[in-house]
Amino acid sequence: MFLELFLGSPAVAMVWVVAILGSLTIHEFSHALVGKLVGDKTAEREGRLTLNPLSHIDPTGFILLLLFGFGWAKPVPYNPYNLKDPKWDSVKIALAGPLSNLVIASIAGVAFRLLVGGGVIESLNLLAIFLFLTILLNLFLMFFNVIPVHPLDGSKLFFALFDQPKYAALRTAVALYGPRVLMIAVFISAFTSLNVFFFVSAPAFATCDALLGQSCGGYFSSIFSLL
Repeated sequence: MFLELFLGSPAVAMVWVVAILGSLTIHEFSHALVGKLVGDKTAEREGRLTLNPLSHIDPTGFILLLLFGFGWAKPVPYNPYNLKDPKWDSVKIALAGPLSNLVIASIAGVAFRLLVGGGVIESLNLLAIFLFLTILLNLFLMFFNVIPVHPLDGSKLFFALFDQPKYAALRTAVALYGPRVLMIAVFISAFTSLNVFFFVSAPAFATCDALLGQSCGGYFSSIFSLL
């Protein structure tokens, strides 16, 4: 996607990069912030309680995200032994990231409606495109990260909910096969036209439609039609 954007419209490509950097940074910062709030300062001591993108971006993961649409940032560390309630405080830390994505998408959606819907800027103005890409990117990050498979954030909630002995076989199966299935799905999605992650894209676009009051798929197509 990025190469196509860069060759067709370098300005839009740069807007896309800024949206990615901002979204990933806030996502990881939120993990660190909630970690501190629930009693663990590990992330703060390692310089992760900051909005500086350089502290959160993994170069390899960032490049892969630009080129193939799938990547990662640096995981935010925490020490469960510093938490008052390790089980549920770990869940709070994990879900802080996806929740921050929802908040950012909502704020960007309000700004888009006020600026574009109010006629302040044109719909294909770079600021409008930035707000739109911020909305869509954050929604994709949110729905992708709540998948209950390690190392994604949703895995913490899954293992907290199914921690009873009777679910031992289920936990083992998810822990053993989940990451493998996820990696295979990522490769298929990155190198084929199959929409393996339809359960991520469908709710992401539906939520985007609700935030903007219009078809986000149509708007997305209009951006690429300019390239």
